[in-house]
Amino acid sequence: MEYRYTDYFENEVLRKRPYLRKEWCIRVIENPIRMERQENNRFRFWGEVEELGGVFLRVVTLEDKVTIHNAFPDRRCKV
Repeated sequence: MEYRYTDYFENEVLRKRPYLRKEWCIRVIENPIRMERQENNRFRFWGEVEELGGVFLRVVTLEDKVTIHNAFPDRRCKV
């Protein structure tokens, strides 16, 4: 699978959260603990990332599920 990234992800998300790694986002999308449809034809994926100290990472994609738009540690996530 070839993943793509929105300009927002490349220019804003990675700038604000320089510790994030694209490979973590891909890992979460490919092996989510939970996934749900979001408004605006987007999808949310959650997965545990050991490198973040066991915090869940939420990754938001466009409707194609391969274009990554946003990602952040979701400390409120309870699976």
